[in-house]
Amino acid sequence: MSVVSSKIIFCEGKQRSLDAQLLERVLETLPAERPTIVPCGSKFSFSLFAQGYFSPQEIGSQKYLVFRDRDFDAKPSEEVRLIQLDSQSVLLTHRACIENYFLDPDLIHGYWREKYIEKQNYPIFKWAHKDSPGINRIAQWMENAAKSLQDYQAVRWALGDLLFSSPTRTHLKTTWTDGSGDLPSSLALVDCRTEARELINQFRQAVETVTLDRFEASLANYSNRQGG
Repeated sequence: MSVVSSKIIFCEGKQRSLDAQLLERVLETLPAERPTIVPCGSKFSFSLFAQGYFSPQEIGSQKYLVFRDRDFDAKPSEEVRLIQLDSQSVLLTHRACIENYFLDPDLIHGYWREKYIEKQNYPIFKWAHKDSPGINRIAQWMENAAKSLQDYQAVRWALGDLLFSSPTRTHLKTTWTDGSGDLPSSLALVDCRTEARELINQFRQAVETVTLDRFEASLANYSNRQGG
């Protein structure tokens, strides 16, 4: 696939999804060469998508960034900024997801008023919410909604804690060689079996750190924070 720009930013979603549209708006004022925004679906498919997007000759040298929602994959820093995940090429939103940047009472009120006025001027417009209830009312709704999510958020963070340490991110590998397609030094059954058993032991040690006791301790910690 030919690359439009030498700078590539992969993001979640589809071509007309919010992620891609927002990035385009943010970057359109850049005086220099603008990066190419490439939506690639789920956050779990970035690596494979990048391998398919670039040619075999480009994949080793092509520089790119991955921009996606933080979700519960990293704790937000005290400083409001993007968060690096694992590698310098993966950047997460500071808020839980990109949609949260639009949760602003003034912004919602302004949009609501604009759509209501349009409806008044053009009755054929589809807007069934009447006029805005006001910034204060919207802010109260948002606060109530946030409070109703506290217990759910605490459980999600407690689950996330089980993944923050690198061992628990381990997946069961099916090869013990360094490079893709490389063969091991010995192809004998006894040697391959020994290597496979070692992979299984490493995986089991990592998984054993995911316990109900750790989950309950983390859940109590987050619940106490919210209760205070």
